[in-house]
Amino acid sequence: MFYNNASGVPYTTAYIQAKGDPLADLYEDIAAEEKARATYQWLIDMTDDGFKEAVQIIIDDRNQNSIPWHYIE
Repeated sequence: MFYNNASGVPYTTAYIQAKGDPLADLYEDIAAEEKARATYQWLIDMTDDGFKEAVQIIIDDRNQNSIPWHYIE
């Protein structure tokens, strides 16, 4: 069984951004999260109130999903 994307292109491991070094991978993940937060903040600053609410829902959801389960009481 081979997986394809919506255009029919077969999946390849070239899409994975892993270096094999856990510390390097962690830094890369943190950088990607920070870029996403910066993008969301830019969208909030540049749009009207209706869209701001939608972006805020995304941010809240991402923040909630980033909390480790053992901290939730």
